Amino acid sequence: MLGIVAAVLFFFAFLINAAEIGTNDVFSSTNVMLLGLTALALHVAGVGSGWARRR
Repeated sequence: MLGIVAAVLFFFAFLINAAEIGTNDVFSSTNVMLLGLTALALHVAGVGSGWARRR
């Protein structure tokens, strides 16, 4: 799940950077990319791996 979140955050960072959208300092492409890297690091570390879909 966190891997998907990381991919979405990387995509948003790419769009902000590619379109040269002027955002405030909180939502700059670098900050969104760092949030994606944090989510990816948590995914690789195994955080959230216990989340399973129940039938």
